[in-house]
Amino acid sequence: MADFILVAGGWLGGWAWRDVAGELARRGHRARPVTLTGLGERRHLARRDTGLSTHVDDIVQVLDHEEATGAVVVGHSYGIFPVVGAADRRPERIGRIVYLDTGVPQDGDTVKDGFMDETRRAAVEEMVAADGDGWRFPLPPEDRLGEWGSLSGMDEEALARMRRLAAPHPYACFTERISLGGAVWGLPSSAVFCTHNGVSIAMVEALYAAGDPRVSGAVGADATFFELATGHYPMLSVPVELADVLIEAATGGGRRLGTRA
Repeated sequence: MADFILVAGGWLGGWAWRDVAGELARRGHRARPVTLTGLGERRHLARRDTGLSTHVDDIVQVLDHEEATGAVVVGHSYGIFPVVGAADRRPERIGRIVYLDTGVPQDGDTVKDGFMDETRRAAVEEMVAADGDGWRFPLPPEDRLGEWGSLSGMDEEALARMRRLAAPHPYACFTERISLGGAVWGLPSSAVFCTHNGVSIAMVEALYAAGDPRVSGAVGADATFFELATGHYPMLSVPVELADVLIEAATGGGRRLGTRA
């Protein structure tokens, strides 16, 4: 039996993991979806100063109060920032980090500068100013939502649920720098690429073979890799398949760079 702590990305809360958590539980595992401050059923707690450090504290508290040992902590999209920050503070509670369709934050990174190009930053800041009272990043309108992550695989019911339950994301989370002491890099890790969102194992492996520092500096000795043929929200589009991958990752399975599939 594995213990999973599940942290979703921007606008999402613990509600997004309902089907994944149910499948993990059905198969004998424990799953603890986390809702970060200001999102999901905790949206009423959002404040102008709700930032990345708030969300790191959220996950640290979950790790401590669950008395976690060897937990598999999954960070999706933005969620990897607070996951990595919390893992750096509580490495003894974590058995593996799963990077779910996201990058690898380094010490001092921000979401705004590390995960967005200039055009994307300008678009976000425009929405924050116009529709978020200057401090919240609202869910983009339906005709632009796919610009922030492929919606491939989501049916109308899943899309409607996302539009209904998504919360404006406190923008300070995207501008606050992450502080890492380095303990997190000693932890086993797995990465799951959602190929319809534009990244595959083959692409990352080519960069790794070329010595690209963005990849070579982020791949540890105990890193494994998976692909899902879906868009950026696999917990909503392919929850059973995602549960399969998470269970395999928990055992150390998956592809390793430099080996054949």
